[in-house]
Amino acid sequence: MPSTAHPASATAEPRSASVLTRGALVPLARGGGEGSGRGPRETAGTVRAPARSVPRFVWALPPVAALGLIFLYPLALVVQQSFTTAAGETSLQPYGTVFASEAFREALGTTVWLAVGSTVGCLLLGFVLALIIAFVPFPGGRAVTKFIDVFLSFPSFLITLALLFIYGTVGIANGLWTDATGAASGPFQFLTTPWGVLLAEITYFTPFVMRPLLAAFSQLDTAQLEAASSLGARPARIVRQVILPEALPALAAGGSLVLVLCLNEFGIVLFTGAKGVTTLPMLVYSKAMLESDYTAACVVAVVNIAISVGLYGLYRMVSRRVGA
Repeated sequence: MPSTAHPASATAEPRSASVLTRGALVPLARGGGEGSGRGPRETAGTVRAPARSVPRFVWALPPVAALGLIFLYPLALVVQQSFTTAAGETSLQPYGTVFASEAFREALGTTVWLAVGSTVGCLLLGFVLALIIAFVPFPGGRAVTKFIDVFLSFPSFLITLALLFIYGTVGIANGLWTDATGAASGPFQFLTTPWGVLLAEITYFTPFVMRPLLAAFSQLDTAQLEAASSLGARPARIVRQVILPEALPALAAGGSLVLVLCLNEFGIVLFTGAKGVTTLPMLVYSKAMLESDYTAACVVAVVNIAISVGLYGLYRMVSRRVGA
């Protein structure tokens, strides 16, 4: 009686061939097969170790070299010049001479009080304006929020020029006063004083506080405000006990940033024309450009850099601790 093949045996050979064929594709795709140099123990599924890549520090060399050439080298020259006397010797004498001068002490004091005063003003004004924009509905509120983002890109001297057009000696406010009273000059002469510089800096840097505050207010749970209001809490108490604790991280981060920026502000002081206001950046400009005393200018610049870096470190520390 003739033997009948099992149906599975008829497909066994083609299936095995299919498996072998698929297995043979693997070494061919990876450079295997005849003449590929594969060792006798290497199979179709063997994965070769990747080639040794270039060390990571090699990729960091070009940007570090560019940074050193563009920024660090000129900064090193400034520091070196600050320790060089008129005779070309390296000494601490330039620092002693500058620190003993009355101009440096006045510039340092003016810089500190303007920076601190501007920061306090920006925190107070920015908090109030951010509260109004975030929690008081009014037409155009979204447009105002977008304008704040655009305002951050404006140069500082542009705001100073705008204030000069309004409150300058021949500005709009003084012009209206002289036209109405017939006086020879108007009463608004404060822009050329330290108070004018303070006003200009508060006007320009307040949005730098408002931006993180608005972001913090957008994350505030409105259920807390509704619960406090339903319990009879007045708006002032809601602001003090509910909103202000949530805004403290943003206030700390924004205030630290504004303090650093105000410390190094140059354009506002220059464009207000406040001749009696000399800050550290203005003293650097005066020593280098007007008196050609480059050693003294470098000394003041190094002091300004040291204070700025210290305050920036404080800003970063505060930002990390408050999570802003």
